[in-house]
Amino acid sequence: MSAQGDINVCNKVSDLQSKLSHAAKHSLDRRFGALYDKTYREDVILEAWRRVKANKGAPGVDEQDFEYIEDIMGVDQFLAEIREELKSDLYRPQPVLRCYIDKPDKAEKRPLGIPVIKDRVCQMATKLVIEPIFEANFLDCSHGFRPGRSAHDAIQIIQRTITLKRQTIVVDADITGFFDNIRQDILMKLVERRYAEGTRN
Repeated sequence: MSAQGDINVCNKVSDLQSKLSHAAKHSLDRRFGALYDKTYREDVILEAWRRVKANKGAPGVDEQDFEYIEDIMGVDQFLAEIREELKSDLYRPQPVLRCYIDKPDKAEKRPLGIPVIKDRVCQMATKLVIEPIFEANFLDCSHGFRPGRSAHDAIQIIQRTITLKRQTIVVDADITGFFDNIRQDILMKLVERRYAEGTRN
């Protein structure tokens, strides 16, 4: 695809996200339906592929890396198959490849699950669609794992708060194994407040 084509795809996805974001901010308790079909839109899947590829990363359990997909399968065929699987409700994620990486200055290792590239593309496509909706409900002071925000932004806010509001207490806390112990039932109930599962075009 040409550079102009790349820009057009990016703009179409940005337009979709802007519309979803506007609707979400307009009504903070609105439940969205008919989102699933947007995850397999051609532009969304292509943008998801680009972002996943930019993140690089090792292959998953199927051992397919980006070079294999580009040189052997062909990107167009690969993405077409993903779209068809999603559209036909035939998509099923594969197991993740479990590996362990060192933690700085610690003997224990951090468990890491590596999804296959197909699953990463599907996850990214889903993220592109639902992120603008859920972003509307976050507080402005929240910075963790949010688009366009970083640890440096959080530090600047803390510095401003200390300087301007003369706050002198900063609490640094961490939840051990948070993602391993989060209550999935509570999480899904919160998701259902914004997304009516099963409502599709």
